[in-house]
Amino acid sequence: MQALADRIDAALPQTQCTRCGYPDCRAYAEAIALDDAAINRCPPGGAEGVERLAALTGRAFLPLDPTCGEEGPRAMAVIDEAWCIGCTLCLDACPTDAILGINKRMHTVVEAHCTGCELCIPVCPVDCISLAVETPGLSGWRAWSATQAEAARRRYGAHRARQARDAAATALPPVAPTDAEAAAARKRAIIEAALARAAAVRRGPPDSDGA
Repeated sequence: MQALADRIDAALPQTQCTRCGYPDCRAYAEAIALDDAAINRCPPGGAEGVERLAALTGRAFLPLDPTCGEEGPRAMAVIDEAWCIGCTLCLDACPTDAILGINKRMHTVVEAHCTGCELCIPVCPVDCISLAVETPGLSGWRAWSATQAEAARRRYGAHRARQARDAAATALPPVAPTDAEAAAARKRAIIEAALARAAAVRRGPPDSDGA
């Protein structure tokens, strides 16, 4: 079963987008190998991806499950520098660490590392992240390659290792509840202040008529 899961995992695009309903491509591969998941739940792989999984598992081909999304061209996240508040929330959300930036400073996306997973978009408090089509007219495996998939797999592994190190660093030594609450309050205050500034900029200067 493990060998089958390995082959299935190798046939997935490794975008780690979670649209299949599993936390990452490996979890989806293992579910397929255990016959707990259908083979048509990966929009980034498209119809060709379903065909690959059908060949590996001996199951019949199925059209993509529309509840998981639709096959489409590969996209890349783009950050609007004018609105980025440097909250760093997108850094942890990105499964391949394709976003660079530090607290209170504008972030940017490294194009070569972005898989178009879209996971950074919902966490942005100022909606400054959008998607740009990278492969017009090409979708699924025609818009992606085995080389890119393997690079994304390696970067995802590094991302998870970094998260584990960060978690261990915050756990040792133990953080007192009051310290943790104070840190959370400071972060909320920073984000709220940044949101207020962004809202003020969007409103523009106050009307001077009648002043």
